[in-house]
Order: sequence, then structure tokens, then C-alpha cells
Amino acid sequence: MRITRETKGRGGKAVTVISGLPVSPEELKIIAKKLKQRCGVGGSTKEATIEIQGDQRTVCKDALEALGYTCKLAGG
Repeated sequence: MRITRETKGRGGKAVTVISGLPVSPEELKIIAKKLKQRCGVGGSTKEATIEIQGDQRTVCKDALEALGYTCKLAGG
């Protein structure tokens, strides 16, 4: 699973993208809700990825590891 930060196509605003979670779409929405509450920001699920508003990579990494997933920060 990879956690990246993207700005392309978003008017220069940063978004944390989490991809590669081996779960069902329903479970993905539940995890996204927990991450949004933990970060205190909005976000969405698109296909097999979770998008969280802002640069929340470290917070998301800590939260996912607490849920038992192994994560890797990717990109700059």
C-alpha cells in the first residue's frame, strides 16, 4: 500500500492519495471515514483509492498502521 501526495488537476491544492488497500469497496469507505475523522478534513473514495484533503501523509500512515496495515510513503 502506498501513500502519496498529489496536486495535479486540483488547482494546486495538495491531496493525500492512499492506493493498494486489499479490501472490498465497502471496507474502503469505512477506512476512509475513519481517516477523515482522524485528520479532521474531507475526502473521498475513487475506484480503489482513498483521497484525503491536504498533506496528511504521516497522520494517515500512523492511523493505518494502528489498524494493522503496512504502509509506505511514496513520492516527495
